[in-house]
Amino acid sequence: MTRTQRMTHAAPLTLAAVLGLSTALSPAHAQMTEIGPGEGALSIVAWAGYVERGETDPAFDWVTKFEAASGCKVSIKTANTSDEMVALMNEGGFDLVTASGDASLRLIAGKRVQEINTALVPSWSTVDDRLKDAPWHTLDGKHYGVPYMWGPNVLMYNTNVFKEPPTSWNVVFEKMDLPDGKSNEGRVQAYDGPIHIADAAQYLMTHKPELGITDPYELNEEQYAAALDLLRGQRKLVSRYWHDAFIQIDDFKNEGVVASGSWPFQVNLLKGEGQPVASVIPQEGATGWADTTMLHVDSEHPNCAYMWFEHQLSSNLQSDLSVWFGAVPSVPAACTDGRGMQTAEGCTANGLDDFDRIRFWRTPVANCAQGEGACVPYYRWVSDYIGVIGGR
Repeated sequence: MTRTQRMTHAAPLTLAAVLGLSTALSPAHAQMTEIGPGEGALSIVAWAGYVERGETDPAFDWVTKFEAASGCKVSIKTANTSDEMVALMNEGGFDLVTASGDASLRLIAGKRVQEINTALVPSWSTVDDRLKDAPWHTLDGKHYGVPYMWGPNVLMYNTNVFKEPPTSWNVVFEKMDLPDGKSNEGRVQAYDGPIHIADAAQYLMTHKPELGITDPYELNEEQYAAALDLLRGQRKLVSRYWHDAFIQIDDFKNEGVVASGSWPFQVNLLKGEGQPVASVIPQEGATGWADTTMLHVDSEHPNCAYMWFEHQLSSNLQSDLSVWFGAVPSVPAACTDGRGMQTAEGCTANGLDDFDRIRFWRTPVANCAQGEGACVPYYRWVSDYIGVIGGR
């Protein structure tokens, strides 16, 4: 099953019903038909490392020139989880959000984002064809965002402990002695977000095939209970449930953490500092994220936002961000056209050829391929994962 086929089960109408939201998914006001003068400001809710102005590393700055050219002063609010992004967009006061698939459909269902007029984004034609009509931002042929970056959730590990790359996620899910002869208890981490239940489910697809899991985002009661049981066992091993990329970086440097699910962003920063880390997609595969920049339905700066849409698709930004974050560009030419730092080899290393190996984040809903009401919906993932972290 391809990624697009997997995603089609997450029907926004079903999602709206699950979340108790209106099913009227039309935008609150008319779609923009032309871009006017910039309003002078633009506020973006983004993942850490996604909107850089050279403050972390002067070599990576795709904000300063945009501000000079557009007159739109960019402010950035970093969010650490998809749930935080949804909450911020529900509160309002922001223009754009770089939403992953486990947030984007919730934002559409909640009428927090507006339809995008792709005719006003000249570089839309350069977007990867696999992403243009992706069902996590497209409904009834209407687009509710512009693709930004995508990539896998990798297993990051300490190369002093693992002389050879670990071949399985079992190093973070099962109690064991690691290759250095010491236990993994207190030396591994897990992601602080309900979507991590999908990582457990994916692990069980390989190690408990009798459960019959075919999609880690579509779990019946038995499958869901097994995933929670695995996570309760994992709780005894983890030193921290991470959500802040920079805190995880510090934990790998200073707190003795040697293995965790992570993003290529952390891997690249640690490698850049000469730290003994590397990453791998183990035999069970990986979950991942395909992020879309979406425009708030009540944006106060829509002209600046559309200017940013075009800016974010420039191949030099896509190329440099791909290097910085360890992600794959939504504009394939950014891998090879030489306008930025990225190379074809770098895109391959970041997962360009793994598109169909990755099970991309999406919001679980009750009505799924197993039947109407057959799967455990997201609101239960939220409450039950809080319980797992709390020792219940």
